[in-house]
Amino acid sequence: MSKLSKIFFDPYLFFSIFLISFLGLFFLYSASNGDTSIVLKQFIFVVLGLILMLLVSQPDPDLFRRYALLFLIFSFLLLGATILFGPEINGAKRWVRIGSFSIQSSEFLKLALPVFLASFLHSKRLPIQPKEVIISLLIIGTAFIVIAKQPDLGTGLIVALSGLFVLFLSGLSWGFMGGSLALLIISSPFLWNVLLQPFQRQRIATFFGIDSDPLGAGWNIIQSKIAIGSGGLFGKGFGEGSQTQLNFLPETETDFIFSVIGEEFGFFGVLLLLSIYLFILMRCFYLSLNARDRFCRLVIGGISLTFAANLIISLCMVVGLLPVVGMPLPFISKGGSALLSLFLAFGIITSMGTHKKFLPQ
Repeated sequence: MSKLSKIFFDPYLFFSIFLISFLGLFFLYSASNGDTSIVLKQFIFVVLGLILMLLVSQPDPDLFRRYALLFLIFSFLLLGATILFGPEINGAKRWVRIGSFSIQSSEFLKLALPVFLASFLHSKRLPIQPKEVIISLLIIGTAFIVIAKQPDLGTGLIVALSGLFVLFLSGLSWGFMGGSLALLIISSPFLWNVLLQPFQRQRIATFFGIDSDPLGAGWNIIQSKIAIGSGGLFGKGFGEGSQTQLNFLPETETDFIFSVIGEEFGFFGVLLLLSIYLFILMRCFYLSLNARDRFCRLVIGGISLTFAANLIISLCMVVGLLPVVGMPLPFISKGGSALLSLFLAFGIITSMGTHKKFLPQ
């Protein structure tokens, strides 16, 4: 088959994502109390996302490398437009309207940042030099601060991790990472008072004393634990979760949809879902190890680890192991921008993993 006629496609990744996306529609129907309009809108995004994933898989990785800086600049400009012109919803400016659609601009940085840093660092000699580290950290820090001030601490954290993972995979020394962690701990009072909004500080304080305000700040996580714990091995059944259907559990379509799954489908339902996630991650790591060059390995590794971090934070949040920061469950929670950015991410991974160097005849 010639280079021009080949379709770049990874069946293992595509069909596992196809499966979990349509399972997400099933879960969302119950989480939304049977609201078909929400499910239909999500279904449209899933179909568009699958098409987008296939389209993005086709270009050669060199195309992403060449235009990485433009993609990053565009993402920052879109973020700036959101701050200046975006509507304020519930005290936050996170979306920008394009026609009849609303786009969460920070979602673009989840991809633009790791792709740019991979293009910037892939050809540098090891270990990477302090100048390269400082430039990378300045870009990562700027992205985090701007997003966190929207305010959107959860997305800001994921964007920062997406850059830090690429930096780590590029050959960052353990000594530098230890020093950075110490600096972060020392500067935590400044970050607490300047960067975090009052409601974000309240969420973190609640994490250390949930039972101190069970009817107020601690309500969400207490109801989430009750929902998950009451599911037992096999769950209460589809649409039969008392915490969900009687509206004790908040944000069932977004942040706490995993609690709905735990309550209605129990341990075995959760195990099935986590098994699919694990398969997706294992496939991504395989593609990273077998990618054609360092740039591709950095991009796949960075995006895959970001996906894993998103998943872990979301799960730990709803069971009380981390403060509630507003983290959707990948491919399951309601949200068009987040869903499309995931499909775009896995389209890039597929491109990086399936394109090989053509040997001269």
